[in-house]
Amino acid sequence: MASTWSDNISFSVFGESHGPAIGIVMDNMPPGESIDMDKVMQFMARRAPKKDATSTQRREKDLPQILSGFLNGKTTGTPLCVLIQNTDQHSADYMKSKLDTLVRPGHADYTGALRYRGFNDVRGGGHFSGRLTAPICFAGAVASQILEKRGIYIGAHIAEIHKVKDDSFDSVACTREDILAVREKQFPVINDEKGKRMKREIEKARGFMDSVGGVVECVAINVPAGIGSPMFDGLENTIAQLVFGIPAVKGLEFGAGFNSAKLLGSENNDEFYVDERGHVLTHSNFAGGILGGISNGMPITIRAAFKPTPSIGREQSTIDMRDLKNEKIEVQGRHDPCVVPRAVPVVEAAMAIALLNHMLDYPNFR
Repeated sequence: MASTWSDNISFSVFGESHGPAIGIVMDNMPPGESIDMDKVMQFMARRAPKKDATSTQRREKDLPQILSGFLNGKTTGTPLCVLIQNTDQHSADYMKSKLDTLVRPGHADYTGALRYRGFNDVRGGGHFSGRLTAPICFAGAVASQILEKRGIYIGAHIAEIHKVKDDSFDSVACTREDILAVREKQFPVINDEKGKRMKREIEKARGFMDSVGGVVECVAINVPAGIGSPMFDGLENTIAQLVFGIPAVKGLEFGAGFNSAKLLGSENNDEFYVDERGHVLTHSNFAGGILGGISNGMPITIRAAFKPTPSIGREQSTIDMRDLKNEKIEVQGRHDPCVVPRAVPVVEAAMAIALLNHMLDYPNFR
């Protein structure tokens, strides 16, 4: 199973949703980096279920137990290994749905059974579950602190839920204050009125035993120009690999994304200028801060599309894998009617890991 990612930094995610624990092992982390565990916990808490009708009722404390690679508040440079206990599983819900033979539409039950010859753990999605984003958030929280010491800040918000759109970050002049203002919110949107409408859409879907999807916008500011490489080791490549490792992500845009296909070259080109401090900037940022796989010094902007949660209470058509018969299924258990609010810090985490990975190549990293 390809749950290991390797470049300048490498990490391996392990565990299942309803197993005893989940975790991550990170290699090649820079030594001597001070990590504030209270801030790590604050970051991870943003991924936790909300205390309202927009989230699952599963409650996990997500207390990371560091087994190695961390001493006296600093990274040691040896493998950073973290364990997170699972404490609130309701595995019986999955047996009620006969998921040992019936496959859930929209899930990886069918493909997982084929890939692993029927030995995959289907409880809560097993290793395919969004539960595995908790250790990714730990890794992202650590990476974010290392980057913030260099002035690089990453922020994200709910850009859209079921056709309700939030305001956008300023792709040219986004500030640290803009990022922190959203980070501190329980429901991470820029425009709170739009956020209320989004909540109503989520609650409406739950009421109909259905679900909705949406979009997360993420921005990274103060990334030095010259980070990344062309072709297959570019910033876009690395960010995309990690973002697509997040369950439910089905699309990703950089800068203007697909809208750039509708523009003329004269409209899409970001014209350069030198400001009063001698900094090279661009008047617009349709490129999303990346040219040729390399950062150009402008904010790096991405938008990740999330599909509706596939676990819904409505009756759906499926098959019995054992008997190869057509069947009906109603999925039991506790599920998010929309994963997008909880996915916001996970997208930030993916961006942070990707940027730190490339920053280690930067001559002035120290």
